[in-house]
Amino acid sequence: MSITITDPADFGRVAVVMGGSSAEREVSLDSGRNVLAALRSRGVDAQAIDGIPALLDALRAGHFARVFNILHGGGGENGELQGALASLKVPYTGSGVLGSALSMDKVRTKHVWRSLGLPTPRFVALPRGAGAAAVHAAAREVGYPLIVKPACEGSSVGVTRVFEEAQLDAAVALAARYPGDLLMETLIEGEEITVGILGRQVLPSIHIVPAGAFYDYNAKYVAEDTRYLCPGLAGEAEAAVRALALAAFDALDCSGWGRVDLMRDRAGQAWLLEVNTAPGMTSHSLVPKAAAAAGIDYATLCWRVLETSFPGQRMGAVSGQAQAAATGQPGGTQ
Repeated sequence: MSITITDPADFGRVAVVMGGSSAEREVSLDSGRNVLAALRSRGVDAQAIDGIPALLDALRAGHFARVFNILHGGGGENGELQGALASLKVPYTGSGVLGSALSMDKVRTKHVWRSLGLPTPRFVALPRGAGAAAVHAAAREVGYPLIVKPACEGSSVGVTRVFEEAQLDAAVALAARYPGDLLMETLIEGEEITVGILGRQVLPSIHIVPAGAFYDYNAKYVAEDTRYLCPGLAGEAEAAVRALALAAFDALDCSGWGRVDLMRDRAGQAWLLEVNTAPGMTSHSLVPKAAAAAGIDYATLCWRVLETSFPGQRMGAVSGQAQAAATGQPGGTQ
């Protein structure tokens, strides 16, 4: 059941939590400033809060009625903040504890999708500190070309495309700079596609065309020459990729809003990569672009995301099979 709010006073005072201490701090601050300005332009009593400790102090003091979470990365997207807010009985935007935790862990995400027959590239999970022999054996199993990335980071942080064995050690060293385990997966060459989800509305897909080799951190947040084609596909292909994105979102028990990233290979097969439960809201970000193509301006988008913080908006869709897969042991292959 969707909730429509017409009076900004119904939201109460809103904490827009941003920044934090993850590798995505600067992106989060940029997103947060934009969200804050948009909500205020619609009459919402919104205030900026930097990081989880400051937020929890303010909530315990009774300063806010609800939270717009625009923290990116660990803490804000991995279920920690969601658990704290649930225990305080403070409503918030985005997915709940399970959806946030699963989505942030790319290895368990892929276990769930595989268990449900959803397409995701072949992968090997590498425990932190894995020796060179194990790393090179995993690469031979996955096959070149491949991707090496941290298992629990976003914004393409620490990601390397590896085309030959001589590049592998440097790629692993880069990914290992970030907390947690590593993920190695088949590199799908083709079209980079992303699909935004707002409540139960699936937004038009975006085909991302970076000027460089792939959609890295620079192409996402700095470069002005990345092209965004929206909708990214047409006809049955567009309908199919939107349906797949929603199925992937639901499989992880995600809710509220988010973004599903995919690759579409040269044969037209779509492959699921990851789900972002607190997507970027900067001038370069994808969900605002997709929303605009659907006739939703930026301020309205922020308002509608905030509406999802009301009871009844967080719809758990995860199946028993998916929950069982989520508790499986990471570190194997699929």
